[in-house]
Amino acid sequence: MKKQIKSIVGAAVAITLSLSLTACGGASQSASSATTQTKAAETKDQGTVIKVGANITPHSEILEQAKPLLAEKGITLEIVKLEDSITPNTGVIEGSLDANYFQHVPYLEQFNQENGSDLVSIGAIHYEPFGVYAGKTTNLSELPDGAVVAVPNNVTNEARALLLLAQEGLLTLKEDAGINATVEDIVDNPKNIQFKELAPEQLVAALPDVEVAVINGNYAIEGGLHVSQALAVEANDGLAATTYGNIIATSPDKANDEALKTLVEVLQGEEISKFIESTYDGAVVPLN
Repeated sequence: MKKQIKSIVGAAVAITLSLSLTACGGASQSASSATTQTKAAETKDQGTVIKVGANITPHSEILEQAKPLLAEKGITLEIVKLEDSITPNTGVIEGSLDANYFQHVPYLEQFNQENGSDLVSIGAIHYEPFGVYAGKTTNLSELPDGAVVAVPNNVTNEARALLLLAQEGLLTLKEDAGINATVEDIVDNPKNIQFKELAPEQLVAALPDVEVAVINGNYAIEGGLHVSQALAVEANDGLAATTYGNIIATSPDKANDEALKTLVEVLQGEEISKFIESTYDGAVVPLN
């Protein structure tokens, strides 16, 4: 009789343990499943993140306007503000940036050639007219003989400066010089202009020391200048306007990235165009 009781009790304990273990296993699986679902939901909420390097003015300001428009499409835009014209490209090459927004195609091509890189443009957004700004001389007709004129020190932007000075009749270039013009292409320099080549970001600060300076639109804005103050501005229908649109650039493997394509679409859209037109007083011109 005692043996039967022990047998029954043992069986009951075994059944109880079995049920308990089964219940624990089910709870563990449910918890694991819930955790997985939570992580998936969090990933979905975060969406796609793109990191874009940009000069502070106007590029990063324009990108800030694009942020909420991209967020509506599930894309988080991280803006990395950079002052120079080298780091935005090296960042894309090294992979710390997905794209950049600061340059035009001629500069990009020059950079690729000099650095053995293969960055590509995926869309033009705006154009920044070059201007001639007053230093010691406040009227181009009064530019003295031997005047010192500050110009950008990189090949493509110096060519652009020379084209603007030629537009204003201050010098004459070879007929076929075009966007590759250098001082060697000057065939007539009646004012005996002396060129002071400086990094683009240094041109505004140099104004007190030169007669005039030919300055990139974005650096003029950063320096507190207005295009309405310029002594001369590139013609909107000239060679520069069709050549020097500021672009979104990236690496070839990301040229068809859907998030970057969406970025370009937003920047070329009506809302961003209206922001540019109402903000920069003609110093930045939307291309679409």
